[in-house]
Amino acid sequence: MSGPPVVDYSATSARPAWSALPEALRRSLAVALGTEIVEAGPSVGAGFTGGLAAPLRLADGRKVFAKAAPDTQHGYDAYRREAEIVPQLPPAVRVPAVVATAQAGGSAGERWFAVASEYVAGRMPGTPWTAADFAAATAACEVMAEALSPTPLAGLATFVAELEAGGFPFHLADEILAGDRPLPPGFQPWLPTALPELSALIARYPVALAGDSAMHSDLRPDNLLIDRTGQCWTVDWNWLSLGPAWCDWVGLLPVAQAHGIDTAAAIRRSPLTADVPADDLDCCAAIIAAYMLDALDAPPPPGCTPELRRHQRLYAWTFLDWLALRRGWDV
Repeated sequence: MSGPPVVDYSATSARPAWSALPEALRRSLAVALGTEIVEAGPSVGAGFTGGLAAPLRLADGRKVFAKAAPDTQHGYDAYRREAEIVPQLPPAVRVPAVVATAQAGGSAGERWFAVASEYVAGRMPGTPWTAADFAAATAACEVMAEALSPTPLAGLATFVAELEAGGFPFHLADEILAGDRPLPPGFQPWLPTALPELSALIARYPVALAGDSAMHSDLRPDNLLIDRTGQCWTVDWNWLSLGPAWCDWVGLLPVAQAHGIDTAAAIRRSPLTADVPADDLDCCAAIIAAYMLDALDAPPPPGCTPELRRHQRLYAWTFLDWLALRRGWDV
C-alpha cells in the first residue's frame, strides 16, 4: 500500500460484554460499589486492547464507567496503575474520579481486576479535529502542565529512562541508511532523504525530553473526552513519566495539523512552547515517528488488536508529514 490507512478510532478494539466477565468479579465490584449493578452498556470501541470498558447503571441511580481485564492481558496492569494514579492527581486535572476497584479469580485460574470511575458523558475529539475541540484540548494540556510541574507525584521514572529501558529503536534511521533493515514500504517518497536529519533529531532526546513535569505520556484523541459543556477530560493515566511540560500537547499537534489546524500559530501562542527550541519540539515528533515505524508488520502484543499496527502506520505518516512541513523535507 502507499499512503496512510484510514483508521476508525471508534472501532479499533475487541472487548468483551459485561456478561462475559467472571461472576465473582461482577459480584465483587457490586460489593465495592455498595449497590447492585442493574444494567451494563456495550463496551466502547476505542482503544487497542481486549479489556472491558463499558458504562454501568447502578440500583442507587448512579452511572459509572468500568474497565476490567485478566492478568493475561496488558489491560490488567494498566487498569491497576490507573486506579493507583488518578486519586493522586491534583484537583485541577480534569479526570474521571475512581469510585471503586475489585478483583477476583477466573475459571481458568487467571486473576481479574476491575476499576469503576465517574461517568462522563462525552465524545472523542479529532474525528475530525475542529478549532473548538483543539482549543479545549490545548486548554486542558496547559492546565495539566501547570498543575503537574514540578511533579506532585513521587516515584515516577523519567521519560528518557523509560525510552532507554524499553528497547526504543533509537537507531532505526541509521540502520535503514546502512542497509541493516529495510525501509518500511508505503511511506512518503522523500523519506529516504530525510533519514539523516531524522536520526539527528532523535539523538537530541536526552536533553530535549528531559524535565520534571509529570506527563500523561500517551495523550491521543482516544484518551480525551469533550463533555457537553465543551470541556476536555483526560483518561487512561497509566503511562506517567517525567519530562517536559509541553510534551503531551506537542504529541497532539501532528494529527491536528492533518485536519487543517494551524499548529505553527498554536505553538507561537501557547505558553507551553513559548521558549522551547524548535529542534526540541521536532525531537519529540521524531521520537514518536520512529517508534511508530518500528515493528509495523509484527503481530500485535497479546491482548491487542491488529488495528494497533494500522494506527502505527497512520501516526508514522502523520508525524513525518508534520516534520516535513516544519523542516522542508518535501520540497
